[in-house]
Amino acid sequence: MLAQILAVSIFCVMFVMIILEIFERQWITLVCGALTLLLVFGLGMHSWEAVMETLNVKNIFTVGFWYAKEAEESSSGINWATIIFIAGMMIMVEGMARVGFFRWLCMLLAKAVKYKVIPIFVTFMLMSSVLAMFIDSITVILFLAAVTVELSQLLKFNPVPMILSEVFCANLGGSATMCGDPPNIIIGTSFGYSFADFVCNTGLIAGISLIFTVIYFFFVYKKEFKNVESVDTSTFPTPESAILDKKGFGISCGIFGLAVVLLVTHAQTHLSVATIGLGIAIITLATAPKYIGEIMSKVDYKTVLFFLGLFMVVGGLEQTGILEIVAGFIGKISGGNVYLMIAIIIWVSALASAFVDNIPFAATMIPVIQSLAASQGVALTTMTWALSMGTDIGGSATPIGASANVVGTSVAAKAGHPVSWGSYCKTAVPATVIVMIISTLVIFVRYL
Repeated sequence: MLAQILAVSIFCVMFVMIILEIFERQWITLVCGALTLLLVFGLGMHSWEAVMETLNVKNIFTVGFWYAKEAEESSSGINWATIIFIAGMMIMVEGMARVGFFRWLCMLLAKAVKYKVIPIFVTFMLMSSVLAMFIDSITVILFLAAVTVELSQLLKFNPVPMILSEVFCANLGGSATMCGDPPNIIIGTSFGYSFADFVCNTGLIAGISLIFTVIYFFFVYKKEFKNVESVDTSTFPTPESAILDKKGFGISCGIFGLAVVLLVTHAQTHLSVATIGLGIAIITLATAPKYIGEIMSKVDYKTVLFFLGLFMVVGGLEQTGILEIVAGFIGKISGGNVYLMIAIIIWVSALASAFVDNIPFAATMIPVIQSLAASQGVALTTMTWALSMGTDIGGSATPIGASANVVGTSVAAKAGHPVSWGSYCKTAVPATVIVMIISTLVIFVRYL
C-alpha cells in the first residue's frame, strides 16, 4: 500500500509540475524518476529486482533488441528502443537542417504554385502532414513556420492562420506512421508493431481525416487570404539559394531516403527501430565528419532525458499494480461493452492530451490497455489504434497539447503575431472534434 501511495503521489506531482512549467520538463521527470527508484522501490517495496526491471538495461544487450525475427513486446521500464530511435532520427534531421533541406523544400513548393497565397496555404498543409509522417512534427513545424513567416513578409499576408493549419496537419500526419509522433514510437516499440502496421491502420484514419481537415481549414481561413494583393516575385530568393552545402544536400537526401526504406521494410528485414535509428545516426555523422560537433550540439537532449525520467515514473505505477487497477476501473465503467470501452479510451485520451503532454499519457496508458485486453477479451490492436489516434489528435486542440503547437505559436509570436488561447482554440477544437468523430466511426466499423 505504501509503495502504491508513493508511486501515485510522485506521478501526480510530476504531471502537475509539467503543466505548470515551473522547471524544465526533463529535470521534473528525472527527479521524479529518481524518487521512484528510491522511495517506491526502495522504501516501499524493498525490491532491487523492481529497480533492475525498470532500468531495463540488460534488454539492450540481447540480440532481440537489435534484430527481432518475431514481433516482441518490450519488457516494462525504460523503453530504450524508443530513446535510441528518437535520438538517431534527431541526428539525421539536424544533418538535413544543416544543409538547408527544409527551407529549400518550402521555397520550391511556393515557387511551384507561383507564390499564390491560397495554393501555398493548401500545399503547406499537405507538406506538413507528409513530412510529419517521417520526421518529428516539432522539427517540421520549426522550419515550416519560419518559412511561412518569411513568405508572409514577402507576400504581405497574416501568417497565423497558415501556421495554425500547418500545426494541426503535422499532428495529424504524425499519427499515420510509427515514427511520426512520439506516442506512436512508444506504442510501436512496446507492442512490436511495424511501420506498415501503423500505415494500414492509423494511416488510413489519418488519410481520410486529412481530406476533411484541409477542406475545413480552407473554408475557415479563405477570407483571410482572398484579398491579398499581388506582388512582384521576380526578386524573391530562389529555392537553390537555400542550399548551404550541395554535396551535403545530396548525401542528406540519400540518408533520408534510406531511413524511409528501412522503416517501411523493417518487418521484412527484422531490424528493430533501435538498430535503424542508431545506424542512420552513425551514417549521418560519418558522412559529415567536419560538422559532427555542430550537429551533436543541436540535438534535443532535453527530450531524450525527459523520456528517461518518464519511463521510470511509469515503471513505478506498473510495478505497484496501479495501472492494473486503472484498467479494472475502465472495464467496470464500460460494463463489458466493447464500444463504450473503445470510446472511453479514444475520447479520454484526446481530452487528457489536450491539456497535458501526450507523451507521458501514452506511456501510462500502454500497460492499462494491455491489462484491459487480457481481462476484457478485447483485441489489443483495436485499443492500440484508439489510444494512438486519441493521444496524437487530442493534443491539437489547445496551444499546450503537443510540442508542435508550442513551437508553432512561439515562432508566430517572435515574428510579431502572438496567438491567444481563444484564437487558437476557436479553429483547432472543432477540427479536433471532426477528426475524433471520424476516428471513432472508422474504428467502430472496421474493428468491432
